[in-house]
Amino acid sequence: EDVDIIAVATGAEALARLSEGDFDCMIIDLKLPDMTGNEVLKRMAGEEICSFPPVIVYTGRNLTREEEAVLQRYSRSIIIKGARSPERLLDEVTLFLHKVETDMSSERQKMLRVARNRDNVFEGRRILLVDDDVRNIFALTSALEHKGAKVEIARNGQEAIDKLGQIESIDLVLMDIMMPVMDGYTATREIRKNPKWRNLPIIAVTAKAMKDDQDRCLAAGASDYLAKPIELDRLFSLIRVWMPKMERM
Repeated sequence: EDVDIIAVATGAEALARLSEGDFDCMIIDLKLPDMTGNEVLKRMAGEEICSFPPVIVYTGRNLTREEEAVLQRYSRSIIIKGARSPERLLDEVTLFLHKVETDMSSERQKMLRVARNRDNVFEGRRILLVDDDVRNIFALTSALEHKGAKVEIARNGQEAIDKLGQIESIDLVLMDIMMPVMDGYTATREIRKNPKWRNLPIIAVTAKAMKDDQDRCLAAGASDYLAKPIELDRLFSLIRVWMPKMERM
């Protein structure tokens, strides 16, 4: 109730609204009746508008590498509509609204802090961090433990499988892709072969944000993916999406 939503049906209406006032966030579909979402974004960049807000592209179709590269010039996030996309959309919007927190009243700031921290999602949950980079391990472990999570560490895919066999209470796996001994693709496929781990949330961490890499992660059995360098707010957002939905092993 503390968010004002302005809905428009066409690109022309969107451009008109943007010329009239500032917005904190914009969600756009690529398929509009009068012009494509790409055209709207290009015109936003070239026309007189009050401000260029953070843009989330929310589309119903997979994008080619070229389309994604063009959209990333103008947008902060691209979400493909699917089973978990409403939750991801909500969290992405929340991230952008946090950036205007300092302009809000103290009461609204407090409400946002409560919504953002939601430490009960992390509290006592056990996350398996699979990564061979000591710096990443240290940074991510510190961040997750600060949220109240318990972190188990594996330095390659084989160690991850061994850890899952030893520890029954893993709630979620954060899986780097490029590792020695066994990479993240292979490890994820092996994990999914075991019926006991079929519903275990696995968030793959890729070196690039390209569609080919993302597709390979999902094809291997990952629940979702995150591109490096890891933004902690986005990581926490994805964990919030998947942790409440997970089933205890």
